Amino acid sequence: MTRNIVFTSLLCVLAGPLQAAEPEVLFATHYAVCHGDDRLGGAGPALIPEALSRLRGEKLQAVIAEGRAATQMPAFGDQLSAEDIAVLAAYLHQPLPEIPLWDKAKIESTRVLNADYTAPDAPQHGADPMNLFVVVETGDHHISILDGDRMEVMARLETPLAVHGGPKFSPDGRFVFVMSRDGWVQKVDLWSMQEVGRIRAGVNSRNIAMSQDGKWLAVANYLPMTLTILATGDLSVAEVKDIAGKDGTASRVSAVYQAPPRESFVLALKDVPEIWEVFYGENPPFHGFVHDYRDEGPLGYDEPFPVRRITLKEILDDFFFSQDYEYVMGASRDGEGGQVVDLVIGHTIAELELPGMPHLGSGITWERGGQTVMATPHLRDGVISVIDMKTWETVKTIGTEGPGFFLRSHEETPYLWADVFFGPNRDVMHVIDKESLEIVKTLRPAPGRTAAHVEFDRYGRYALVSLWEQDGAVIVYDAATLQEVKRLPMVKPSGKYNVHNKITFSAGTSH
Repeated sequence: MTRNIVFTSLLCVLAGPLQAAEPEVLFATHYAVCHGDDRLGGAGPALIPEALSRLRGEKLQAVIAEGRAATQMPAFGDQLSAEDIAVLAAYLHQPLPEIPLWDKAKIESTRVLNADYTAPDAPQHGADPMNLFVVVETGDHHISILDGDRMEVMARLETPLAVHGGPKFSPDGRFVFVMSRDGWVQKVDLWSMQEVGRIRAGVNSRNIAMSQDGKWLAVANYLPMTLTILATGDLSVAEVKDIAGKDGTASRVSAVYQAPPRESFVLALKDVPEIWEVFYGENPPFHGFVHDYRDEGPLGYDEPFPVRRITLKEILDDFFFSQDYEYVMGASRDGEGGQVVDLVIGHTIAELELPGMPHLGSGITWERGGQTVMATPHLRDGVISVIDMKTWETVKTIGTEGPGFFLRSHEETPYLWADVFFGPNRDVMHVIDKESLEIVKTLRPAPGRTAAHVEFDRYGRYALVSLWEQDGAVIVYDAATLQEVKRLPMVKPSGKYNVHNKITFSAGTSH
């Protein structure tokens, strides 16, 4: 699929009303450009019953009419009649004639390696390999590779359609892996700025995670409901795990996370109240658990990538981990609070006061007054919650000019940066003192245009802000003086990812 995402988004928004409420025509006119002609996903997710189990009846109709918070889903209430919306919602809950088979053999059949790629013995450029940025440009499906010292674009490569979730780097920082919403995983060598290859690991996918040893890449899938594990060396398929709860209920995977000290991947399940921990190390630490989790599933020691299940009080699909990966903070996009789960004992140990739909996946930590605190933005309310990581109590709620999506900081800066991604003040970037927890400056890089997603260079000297527009830019700020240094034109840049910060698990960035 090669449609330009901006063109398709405009079609989604501007397609005119129809005279007859024919569901296939409604879908083809308004939704196919974003969600695929076959409903299996494109720029947007798959629109089939398996992906819409929690949006039934009037809930789905409301999403069609009003859009969806924290996504790029536009509202169609002024373009479609109530009757058309009801017809379309019913159609989306109709099963496909057949669910595509996406097993190990099918995935392997999609693997394409670049015949022109030859692995160099050393970097083929003069930049610091640890201070490179990978910038995802969603406007025309490219990544730009940026020299973090000179702040210059070194290369620009085409990616699969609609890259989603943060790219992941190999532990040595040489390779970067990006994933698209329709399940394509692309491997790029940052030494030579060349694509190594790509493979379609799922039909509709959420994100990827890299193992501590760099051997395995886990891909979280909505469709089919699986976890795909790839060998990073040649992108071959190591394992495809079907995901189902203890009662047999099949589940999508909201996200997969790496837990390096535990030599495991941690899975958030979308449809059942469980966390899965999938081990890739030589000796899965089942003997260290309070319970023998081998009795709770096919977890024999001889099985590749054995699974441990942790039962939750409710479904959680947004996570944040402590720096030592002993604790995971979880929240539901539909809920008003959160839970703290101790991964060692496998139980919930605390409740969190987190109203306003917290976005834990963008949380960060730092040391304040001798104690580690964590901050998270909220997708529905204009606040940032600061949590004490020992008592799990709210230290402060910082008021902002609107709901935000991303927080970022760095060990070498006294500030955290918070965007206001939603609403009329989407052009705002707050700079907050990490000790006083007060806003010290409010930046407006481009009045009336969305400013989002800060990332720092490896030394914390520069803060890079995305002007999240089709004719956008990466705006470079001096992190100490808060003055603009440079603007690099980009095509709707979303995330920017610094090699050093990511592979060293900087507390100031998401993992």
